[in-house]
Parts: sequence; C-alpha cells; structure tokens
Amino acid sequence: MRDYGQFCPIARSSELLAERWTPIIVRNLLNGCRTFNEIRQGAPGISTALLTQRLDVLERHGVLRRTVKGRGVTYELTEMGQALRAVLDAMGQWGAHWLEIEPHHLDPAYVLWATMKLVDPDRIPAGTTVVRFELRDRPADNHWMLLQRPRSELCTRSSGYDEDLVCRTDSATLVDLHLKRLSYPAALRTGRVELLGPPALTRQFRSWFRTSPFADYVA
Repeated sequence: MRDYGQFCPIARSSELLAERWTPIIVRNLLNGCRTFNEIRQGAPGISTALLTQRLDVLERHGVLRRTVKGRGVTYELTEMGQALRAVLDAMGQWGAHWLEIEPHHLDPAYVLWATMKLVDPDRIPAGTTVVRFELRDRPADNHWMLLQRPRSELCTRSSGYDEDLVCRTDSATLVDLHLKRLSYPAALRTGRVELLGPPALTRQFRSWFRTSPFADYVA
C-alpha cells in the first residue's frame, strides 16, 4: 500500500481507499452484495487473489466485518464502512457530471449487473420472472435475470426456469436508459430495445427498473 507520509486526512484516506478496485468493492457492498461471488460479479476483471487481498485489508482497517457460518462467509460494512456512502455518492455525482462514457466503459457483464441492481422489488411480479438478455454487442453470450423478491439474480447459464421475456438490446442502450438519456418508448420505437413475450409483461417491463441515482447529475 502507498504511504504518503502526510498527516493530511485526504492523504491518509487515499492510502486505504485509492487502491485499484477498493472503491468498487465498497460500492458493491453498499449495493447489497454479501458474498465473495456477489462482490466479484459486480467487479468483472478482478482476480480472486486480488479481491481476497482487498477484502482482508478492509477488514483489518475496520471498514468491513467477515462472518463465517459453516462453510459460508459473508461480508458487511461496519459503521465506518457505511460512512463511505457519502464519499462514493460524491464520486459518482462528480463522474456523472464531468467524465464522458467511452466505449471501453461498456463492459456487458457489468452493465447487466448494474441493470439488475436497479430492479425495484416492489414493482416486479410475484414469484420469479425470468428475462433472457440478448446483447447485440456480445452476441455469443446470453444472460438470464431472475427477477424475484427480495433480491434478483443474474446468471450466465440457463437457470432451468422457463423464460418469460426476451430482451434484445445492447450495452450502450441500457446505459442510456439508466441515465435517462433515452426513454423506453423511444428505445422500443427505434428498435434499440426489442421485447418478446406476453403483452402484459412487455408493457410492465419498463416499470421494473429504476434509473441510476446519478442520472440527474449527467451533464
């Protein structure tokens, strides 16, 4: 870890939080991730070894606590870690306003993970609704979203459930919808989103997802 040798609170905070992937891990924990795999799913590209190291450092500094139950391990932020929500919110607001989204930012695995995190559990149908996403920018891959209360799940393999809807779109369109740069009616009208399934579900689909909390800060 970097040591700036300065008593300044910004310098001391940076020694812990400005390490690669650390803010992403904290963001995922703030978004409800509790297991190692859930945290890693929201951080495509991080290695198992590096995620383990970062979690150990955060635990050692009191930012999170690890709980072992049998063979299962869960992670949750402490009061110290929860206090970072304001820090991450400020970073998100600043980035949404000042930084452009470039093509290399549109990792399909992350875009769909972020889409899942915007599911409004109060608006989805009771039981389990399975939506298969076909992304035009990653045609060889399929992703299934299992919409259910209290938490939805994203899978990269068939879950065994019958598919209720198929959504054909691309990563850039999903981002534009998240950030309110595009409306669902416009996306459907222009063919940027195609929904296949029962009319009742295709009509409801757009109401199941919230917009990004940073949408209002986009320049």
